[in-house]
Amino acid sequence: MRWALVKVSLAVTVMVVLAFAVPLGIVIKEMARDRAFSNAERQAAALGPTLSITADRDPLERAVLSTQAGAAGRMAVHIPASGEPGSQPVNIGTRRAAQKDLATTQRLGRASITEVTDGSALLQPTAISTGQIAVVEVFVPDGEVSNGVDTAWLVLAGVGLALVVGSVAVADRLGIRMVQPAQRLAGAAHDLGEGKLGARVPEEGPTELRSAAIAFNSMADQVVQLLANERELAADLSHRLRTPLTVLRLNAASLGEGSVAEQTRSAVEQLEREVDTIIRTAREAKPQTAATGPGAGCDVSEVVRERMDFWSALAEDEGRKVRVAGVGRPVRIPVARPELAAALDALLGNVFRHTPEGTAFSVDVHNGEDAVIVLVSDAGPGITDPEAAMARGNSGGRDGSTGLGLDIARRVAESTGGDVRIGSSVLGGTEVRIWIGLDPREGVGPERRRGHRGGVKRRKRASA
Repeated sequence: MRWALVKVSLAVTVMVVLAFAVPLGIVIKEMARDRAFSNAERQAAALGPTLSITADRDPLERAVLSTQAGAAGRMAVHIPASGEPGSQPVNIGTRRAAQKDLATTQRLGRASITEVTDGSALLQPTAISTGQIAVVEVFVPDGEVSNGVDTAWLVLAGVGLALVVGSVAVADRLGIRMVQPAQRLAGAAHDLGEGKLGARVPEEGPTELRSAAIAFNSMADQVVQLLANERELAADLSHRLRTPLTVLRLNAASLGEGSVAEQTRSAVEQLEREVDTIIRTAREAKPQTAATGPGAGCDVSEVVRERMDFWSALAEDEGRKVRVAGVGRPVRIPVARPELAAALDALLGNVFRHTPEGTAFSVDVHNGEDAVIVLVSDAGPGITDPEAAMARGNSGGRDGSTGLGLDIARRVAESTGGDVRIGSSVLGGTEVRIWIGLDPREGVGPERRRGHRGGVKRRKRASA
């Protein structure tokens, strides 16, 4: 595109220069010629008064020498014989024109220009006192006819060349201004096609290319978001496999000794490592969980009872005390049943993985006016750095941890305008609070969250 613009500009400018410079050069040449012959006519006319008074040689020679052309030897006067017996024609100066041209000028009585050696001759007829026609001849050399023409043509050529160079330079700059954004857009598209998801284009240049850059950047952002959502979904689905893996690990531990039991435990450990690898590999971006649509949701009490029935059996095998509170009546929340179940399984699985056998835990549901709070507490050693544990994808360097359990619960809460907090439980260990807003279209302010949290703790202390 850049060279196409330069070629078009070059062709147009050359045509314009030729269209104006060539006729102007011809006009300048004609003006120089007219100037030279006009000057010759004035000098020839200067002899008119003298010829009208006398035809004698001496006064005429003095008159001829007084003119510029006569002093340069370029003027001649031709007076025919008077017709009286013994009269002779008078010729002053050097004749350059042919005799027939002189005769024609005398006969016609009007000025004429004839070509002679090294120039031209102006033949000017003038009436004398005898009634005859004298011819004044003024020689105009070729150099005087073209005086200043070459310089004018050089100036025109220089101006034309400057216009061509200037137009090419301007076209080249305009081409660069148009081509560079297009090249950057093509390069970014190539990089994005090769998997460089951070490729973006500066939103600059002509209006059309700027709009294309804006559209490309928006498309790239959407591609990154879609890929992040897909990876997050893959990580979440893989993390859900950890619940049955925990059951398999606990059951394998009760198989006793023997080659079959050892093979089973090794297989379970290998499977856990493979699931962890899948989760860590897939988890490279964080999706945004969309809010649940109107009318959708589940009964949090029912989901808690169902999941606690599952985990209570495992707790009984490990000698853990379990307490469930606040599930005596239905409590609707705007969260899909599988999402809430996955969040509960992730948190309860963490209790079994990261606390010793025999550690007690509890699940409490508190229903407020604008939110529902689910508390998962344990009597374990607690979490030394809650902020690091809440970081997305942070495993805390613990074996068997992918850092996704809290993140799954957090996305469930954030989809309703809530959040997840970590604190100390009344059992002496860790308390994970899931704040679920009852209206996902409205966020819950921090003051309300602190108020509800304080109310929950006061009720718990009172019950204790």
